[in-house]
Amino acid sequence: MQLKTMPKKKPLSAGRAPLFLFLCQMISALDVPLDPKLLDDLVQPPTITQQSPKDYIIDPRENIVIQCEAKGKPPPSFSWTRNGTHFDIDKDPLVTMKPGSGTLVINIMSEGKAETYEGVYQCTARNERGAAVSNNIVVRPSRSPLWTKERLEPIILRSGQSLVLPCRPPIGLPPAIIFWMDNSFQRLPQSERVSQGLNGDLYFSNVLPEDTREDYICYARFNHTQTIQQKQPISLKVISAKSSKERPPTFLTPEGNESHKEELRGNVLSLECIAEGLPTPVIYWIKEDGTLPVNRTFYRNFKKTLQIIHVSEADSGNYQCIAKNALGAVHHTISVTVKAAPYWIVAPHNLVLSPGENGTLICRANGNPKPRISWLTNGVPVEIALDDPSRKIDGDTIMFSNVQESSSAVYQCNASNKYGYLLANAFVNVLAEPPRILTSANTLYQVIANRPALLDCAFFGSPMPTIEWFKGTKGSALHEDIYVLHDNGTLEIPVAQKDSTGTYTCVARNKLGMAKNEVHLEIKDPTRFIKQPEYAVVQRGSKVSFECKVKHDHTLIPTILWLKDNGELPNDERFSVDKDHLVVSDVKDEDGGTYTCAANTTLDSVSASAVLRVVAPTPTPAPIYDVPNPPFDLELTNQLDKSVQLTWTPGDDNNSPITKFIIEYEDAMHEAGLWRHQAEVSGTQTTAQLKLSPYVNYSFRVMAENSIGRSVPSEASEQYLTKAAEPDQNPTAVEGLGTEPDNLVITWKPLNGFQSNGPGLQYKVSWRQKDGDDEWTSVVVANVSKYIVSGTPTFVPYLIKVQALNDVGFAPEPAAVMGHSGEDLPMVAPGNVRVSVVNSTLAEAHWDPVPPKSVRGHLQGYRIYYWKAQSSSKRNRRHIEKKILTFQGSKTHGMLPGLQPYSHYVLNVRVVNGKGEGPASADRGFHTPEGVPSAPSSLKIVNPTLDSLTLEWDPPSHPNGILTEYILKYQPINSTHELGPLVDLKIPANKTRWTLKNLNFSTRYKFYFYAQTSVGSGSQITEEAITTVDEAGILPPDVGAGKAMASRQVDIATQGWFIGLMCAVALLILILLIVCFIRRNKGGKYPVKEKEDAHADPEIQPMKEDDGTFGEYSDAEDHKPLKKGSRTPSDRTVKKEDSDDSLVDYGEGVNGQFNEDGSFIGQYSGKKEKEPAEGNESSEAPSPVNAMNSFV
Repeated sequence: MQLKTMPKKKPLSAGRAPLFLFLCQMISALDVPLDPKLLDDLVQPPTITQQSPKDYIIDPRENIVIQCEAKGKPPPSFSWTRNGTHFDIDKDPLVTMKPGSGTLVINIMSEGKAETYEGVYQCTARNERGAAVSNNIVVRPSRSPLWTKERLEPIILRSGQSLVLPCRPPIGLPPAIIFWMDNSFQRLPQSERVSQGLNGDLYFSNVLPEDTREDYICYARFNHTQTIQQKQPISLKVISAKSSKERPPTFLTPEGNESHKEELRGNVLSLECIAEGLPTPVIYWIKEDGTLPVNRTFYRNFKKTLQIIHVSEADSGNYQCIAKNALGAVHHTISVTVKAAPYWIVAPHNLVLSPGENGTLICRANGNPKPRISWLTNGVPVEIALDDPSRKIDGDTIMFSNVQESSSAVYQCNASNKYGYLLANAFVNVLAEPPRILTSANTLYQVIANRPALLDCAFFGSPMPTIEWFKGTKGSALHEDIYVLHDNGTLEIPVAQKDSTGTYTCVARNKLGMAKNEVHLEIKDPTRFIKQPEYAVVQRGSKVSFECKVKHDHTLIPTILWLKDNGELPNDERFSVDKDHLVVSDVKDEDGGTYTCAANTTLDSVSASAVLRVVAPTPTPAPIYDVPNPPFDLELTNQLDKSVQLTWTPGDDNNSPITKFIIEYEDAMHEAGLWRHQAEVSGTQTTAQLKLSPYVNYSFRVMAENSIGRSVPSEASEQYLTKAAEPDQNPTAVEGLGTEPDNLVITWKPLNGFQSNGPGLQYKVSWRQKDGDDEWTSVVVANVSKYIVSGTPTFVPYLIKVQALNDVGFAPEPAAVMGHSGEDLPMVAPGNVRVSVVNSTLAEAHWDPVPPKSVRGHLQGYRIYYWKAQSSSKRNRRHIEKKILTFQGSKTHGMLPGLQPYSHYVLNVRVVNGKGEGPASADRGFHTPEGVPSAPSSLKIVNPTLDSLTLEWDPPSHPNGILTEYILKYQPINSTHELGPLVDLKIPANKTRWTLKNLNFSTRYKFYFYAQTSVGSGSQITEEAITTVDEAGILPPDVGAGKAMASRQVDIATQGWFIGLMCAVALLILILLIVCFIRRNKGGKYPVKEKEDAHADPEIQPMKEDDGTFGEYSDAEDHKPLKKGSRTPSDRTVKKEDSDDSLVDYGEGVNGQFNEDGSFIGQYSGKKEKEPAEGNESSEAPSPVNAMNSFV
């Protein structure tokens, strides 16, 4: 037979059976209360429930109470033995036994002595089912003897010597606690130098003069009797020594190099080493062949004592202490042996069986040395007890087979060795009982959601019943795949959910019958904070408020309790508590601390704390403004097909009021991870009614916004899937355009998943010719964005419709849009092409439009191809470069810019539609008149002499007509860069070389050179050169050619005036170079430029209005002295003399066009070849030679 009960750990429940039976195998001496319903007819052997300790030290001034309590059915009777013999309490008037108990009370306060009742006592509790016995209780009175009288001589030592002050307290029971104090009852200071040993002596590693005193007193405190005994004071005088001799350490205790220590398992092992020496030694500890246990090792008394708690056999071994100072070290080895009093491996447990069953009692213990196991039955050794045929003993095990009611008894197991003993009672109770359920019927359990639920089914029966659980009236048995069925009958739901609510039935069965019981389970929402106290720093005298809001199950009523530093709030009217706030007014320093808000219901509790720090008043700082904290606690209610209500709790506004809330949604079905705008509400609202679309799996989040900015998003709400519906809109951007002459491509922007409103999105595509009477042609296509209609006539208008549909139905009827089938190339070329020349760079073309039907598409405009005609020899050498201009719409004329003067051009015209170009018109030629020429291609000065310079040049690259002559102008430049008179000279057009004579020697000249046609003068090119000092300075032509300047080469190096001149020149050159490099690094220009700006050619021509050309001149650093032979013009580039009519004025590229009013909007597509700038002017600093010549 078995007894089964709930364990003592209770679930969160409203009701529960008050008394339980424990498992059959319960440890001995446990309190096993019987259910009142069983007390009338259920028997149980005795069980000792309370007894005095084995070593019982009593106070001799008080009555002696020796405890012995037991339970059983019927109630047990008690008897005692003293020193192994029966103790007849009736014969001693001072001894009484408490009623219903075995506890002895010995009245020694009125008369008698405690020493009379010293001895070993044992209690026996007995009823008809057996007898249980207590431990042997050794009773001894405590003793606190006085110190023996002794005469203590004063101690006189020299500074630096070691000293041990003995304590040697009297032996008391229990042992005294030792400490050293002075006459004022002040503890004597201790340190690495001075410390108290485990034996109570006071050790000095070396004495100092400040140790001198007459009141070293050892005290012994006997806690049991609350008395303190005092030793005679010890006088110590330390004489100062001029120099104390230092010495290596030696041990004061223990003595020698080795010692032995024995300790019992489970106790605290204390090892001590105290050393003397000068300077004071330091103590270290190690374990030989091992390491000290990390979590159980502690150092006491300035590391002079090593303690290991919960010592075990593994801690046996050699421990070494090392004392070390500057003069050496000393070692001591302590050999530790750990012995063990008996301890349980398996203690015997009570055994409840039904008739005919089998069982086992096991008593297994260990110790060092190995304990001896002996068995007793009902307090009598089994060897002399009555024989029981159902019992068989095998060492530490008793086996029972086919037990009967007479087999009931209490068995004692004794395990003992030299260090102690263990005694355990375990009964064998043979019963035959049908199942009984002890849990109250219809017990209601209330549990917080997501926590374990434990449903009790405390039962009793013999043989042990089997337990099954059912949910509901017709439910099947609950199995352990979801539930946990405990051996004691308890049903555990590991994570209780709302759907766990209901009625549960417990059924207990054995061969003698069946019993059942119903219990009820309710699941409640947890209590949680939606606003909790926050850390606060406030100034003294101000007010602080802590907020505490909780959300709880509506059937539970929470209580809010405020605590300060885990205690009650101060009883002060400055502290006020309302529903959600704790307000502290006129804050004081003592108000600082930790404030806790605790919310409690009958089922759960939560708490949150915040620290208040009080600071001194300071000037009021500007409040810190920030974006709001995100909203939280989002909840969806009123969930309808196309709307839902969203509720939230605002976060902190961070000192700036919330102006609005922004609500976003996520469609987890179609666009997971993408959040879109849903709605905005004012900052005072915390709910919003949201319109929803069909077939969307919504999640919502909320952001708060104030004047500072927008908060981070809140946590997402729960998901809400709306029902599917037919589409409520059709695709947009519907177009019909052909890609081939015989097709129509219908395209549209498809609906996204959010717009589909349901599964199975498709499109119904319909079309018919606009100008015909044909019926609509329709086709249903999948969720695509294009459909191609083939076999259409070329460029015919069509009406098109695209309608959305899904598995639920069609979208509203869409509006028709117009499109066209595919285009083809135009069939006819423009006719009657004619050209009128406006000037030398501009012409205007005219043509007749083509018939509209021949365009066969959308007319985009007309395109003119024109090019410069060349001779057959040139055409062979160079590809003809054609230029293209396009004119939009139906224009029939256009301007041709950028023409080259004095050239023959050819053009044709083509019509353009969306497909491409039509055939070209017949070529039409025209001539441009003469223009002004470009600048000569080059100009260089060669063969300078004392009075002459020779100029050589190349004709203009673009004469733009027939050259009539060249114009050369020149003027001298003196040493101050002032210009002299200008000389004008005309040179025949067929010349490319000219020598100027009768010039001044060693003089700089500036030349301006340009060509002329009958139209006018072209762009000029400039150059500078210097005549030589004498004939010896002329360089040969092959050496001087291409040089910008010539220097004097006379062998006068030995003349003094020349040496001085050269030194001055070198100094000037050095200064000039430094200035040049500095100015160039700063982005400056050559300093001579400013003066040369005034030397410009006075005859530079302005724009010539008669032909639209411009005289070109630039002042960009062209007045620097140039190297001889340079062909760079004044603007540092050689101008290519194309027409001055720039295409920028008309447009550029193939798509250039003219407007209806004749203004050019076309683009010029011809790519004219850019000629590289001729000449070799360098951007580097001038050479020393040029610099020197510039100063001549």
